[in-house]
Amino acid sequence: MKPKIIRTEADYEAALARIDVLMDGDPEPTSAAGEELELLSLLVEKYENEIYPIERPSPLAAIQFRMEQAGLKAKDLTPYIGSASKVSEVLSGKRALSLAMIRNLVKLGIPAEVLLQAEGAQLPPSEMLERGRHFPLGEMVRRGWFPGFQGSVMEARSQREDLLTAFVAPLGMGTAAFSLNRQHVRNGGKQDEHALTAWRIRIASLAIHESLPAYKPGTVTPAFLCELARLSYLAEGPKLAKEFLNKSGIHVIFERHLPKTHLDGAALKLPDGSPVVALTLRHDRLDNFWFTLFHELAHVALHLDKDDVDIFFDDMSEGGAKDTREKEADQLASEALIPETEWKAAKLTKKSPPGDVLAFAQSLRISPAIPAGRVRYESKSYTVFRPLIGSGKLRLMFGIQAD
Repeated sequence: MKPKIIRTEADYEAALARIDVLMDGDPEPTSAAGEELELLSLLVEKYENEIYPIERPSPLAAIQFRMEQAGLKAKDLTPYIGSASKVSEVLSGKRALSLAMIRNLVKLGIPAEVLLQAEGAQLPPSEMLERGRHFPLGEMVRRGWFPGFQGSVMEARSQREDLLTAFVAPLGMGTAAFSLNRQHVRNGGKQDEHALTAWRIRIASLAIHESLPAYKPGTVTPAFLCELARLSYLAEGPKLAKEFLNKSGIHVIFERHLPKTHLDGAALKLPDGSPVVALTLRHDRLDNFWFTLFHELAHVALHLDKDDVDIFFDDMSEGGAKDTREKEADQLASEALIPETEWKAAKLTKKSPPGDVLAFAQSLRISPAIPAGRVRYESKSYTVFRPLIGSGKLRLMFGIQAD
């Protein structure tokens, strides 16, 4: 018969019969009959693997088989699994293997895909675990950043690799959000880069689960920002701003900053290129909210849509050095909220009556917190106009837990 792909049981039986005939002749491997025999054998093997696949052994069966092969006792597994009690629990089927255990057991010659129970599965890069060792794990546990995990911080440390793998999984192991490359930190000297990375992954993971319209680069224009600024005039302005941005394909995520970071906000890109504005609400005031929001949107317009930076972390506190890009974002945000010509004409100062600030805000149809906050910032007088800056409203509005 002429060798062909085996697709049916009849093809399979015919191939087996032909193999029997050829084998009876004991052909030389390099002869025509020998080559036909080899080709038919490969075709039969392929068909059998597809129709009658060999069941993959369970992780426990694979460990027991390797122990028998190598003459290992339970105590010999402690360097790979952990304490004697953990070894006993694994061998009795009472404890599932952690990724750390699997990584060690692979060194015994047990394939990772058997231990992971997935064809072609590979362990996450060890770089992830090494970097993750420096994450603020306790704070991440307290905030519930590991869905389904109900244990203590000590238990979390023993399951660190499994928890971190699940934490990063929504973005993919190779995601840029896990590296510290292609980022810009304003006032960067104060920041814990590992905490920033953990926070960055958290923000991106929350955003990636949102279903928004596709974002079109170039959406954030001066006219777009001016339209957004008008929403500040309304009582529910911050909520309306989030809805407005979401409908334009821009994610808005609220997440408190982590210890040893001093963030007010960030602007970043997801793997699909869509922008995310993240706000910590570190200062629960309307003036800070509107300026930080507009500053991050300015980064989207001026830099994320054009440059090779993937994220801007911003600490808006005074005293930090600003590079050109930060100054550009500050300028665009200020102009969009209050046009410079209007601001100069108003001549508002820290000694202006609150009524003048209110009247100015009403004339522009913006929140009075915006001009009040600008006067406070420019005059370095942070005790004036306190009733106008909208303290204590944002976390309550968005259901954000206080620090």
